[in-house]
Amino acid sequence: MSNNSTRQLQVRTRATSVAAYVAALALAGPGALALAAPAAADEATTDGLHVVDGRLVEADGSDLVLRGINHAHTWYTHEFQSFEDIKGTGANAVRVVLSSGDQWTRNDPADVARVVRECDVNRLVCALEVHDTTGYGDEYAPAAVSLDRAVDYWEDLYPTLAGTEDRILVNIGNEPIGNGPIADEWAAQTSAAVQRLRDIGYGHTIVVDAPNWGQDWSRTMYSQAQQVFDADPDANVVFSVHMYEVYGDGAVVTDYLEHFVDAGLPLIVGEFGPAHYGNDVDEDTILAETRRLGLGWFGWSWSGNSGGVEDLDLVQGFDPVSRSPWGERLISGRDGIAETSHEASVFASRADGCSAELEIQYRWPGGYQGQVQVEFDGEPVSTWSTSWRVPAGSELVQTWHGALSVDAGTATVTAESWNARVPAGGTITYGFSGRGDAPVLAPVVDCSAS
Repeated sequence: MSNNSTRQLQVRTRATSVAAYVAALALAGPGALALAAPAAADEATTDGLHVVDGRLVEADGSDLVLRGINHAHTWYTHEFQSFEDIKGTGANAVRVVLSSGDQWTRNDPADVARVVRECDVNRLVCALEVHDTTGYGDEYAPAAVSLDRAVDYWEDLYPTLAGTEDRILVNIGNEPIGNGPIADEWAAQTSAAVQRLRDIGYGHTIVVDAPNWGQDWSRTMYSQAQQVFDADPDANVVFSVHMYEVYGDGAVVTDYLEHFVDAGLPLIVGEFGPAHYGNDVDEDTILAETRRLGLGWFGWSWSGNSGGVEDLDLVQGFDPVSRSPWGERLISGRDGIAETSHEASVFASRADGCSAELEIQYRWPGGYQGQVQVEFDGEPVSTWSTSWRVPAGSELVQTWHGALSVDAGTATVTAESWNARVPAGGTITYGFSGRGDAPVLAPVVDCSAS
């Protein structure tokens, strides 16, 4: 879906003709201690979000059933408050629109780092997607770029995103294949993009969108998903279908979802709404069937739609108290966010009596120095502990004001005897130094106190 772009929104009307879809469906049926980070992508994958038996699971093995909202960040980069507001609905995830700079203003690594930080602070799993691929190869999307071009952008972002495999999903490109003969290239182009991301070093769960502007009316992803999944050396791909007017019939919704479940292939509904340019979508069946089958979804979209799809705004003018009828339905209605969303377990241990924030203070060639500040809640504590994943290409060599240990690439720093007891509402700070590349994005720190 395109936000804040009347041109592309109008293109969608022509490119997703209901008549064409219906016709096609009829035919298609301690102290100084060296601590190195894990280097292998395979290890990162098992330590983060990954696919097991057709399900998206967390590092602890628990199912992650996404209940999220799309946010058009690339056109509204000043709306960082939206992350907190989306969390306020009870959502456990957000799908964030980014631009590689090929069609819209590029979201640079610093901006993406802030997006990830907002997701971390608000305890949201974050799916990042490149929107410039929308409709590639279709006559109505002449400016769209290929998945290979999107991977160029992901390569630039890798130093920023390395180490975030436990909470970030990499959605290579939005609706990356349009209609027409180009749809026949979906499996080959998608497989090549997945493999190239792995070669770069990404150990993240990779989300791939369907062709036909995401709606897969040709049933290309439906029939070729296994081929793409098998092409990933990490076996860590999730498929995403966008359900708009092609899915106005509940039977079509159920058939599509059940097909992936029966095949043991992970599927989410990456976008959907109650209608699309006046054409009905069976959102009730989408919500009910994804709940029955335990499948994730992201509703389109928080706010800022234009060009004839303003009714897809969940809130008016980015105001969380001004919900639209669609917002009320998705957030508070039957089978919606309030009834079905559960926070990802990766965030569960991050605020057990305290909170912690890591800051890189100094950087130099071959090394860096930082500190962690721990703030405690309203009760006095007798001991505390913090931990975080050390990013690839880095190692810790010294800590002070805290005792360091390591297990499977996770740094754990606990209280010294003299700073274990902290009064209610107190704060402690410890420091560390490291060798190698300083992380571009500060790792999120787990914290517990008793």
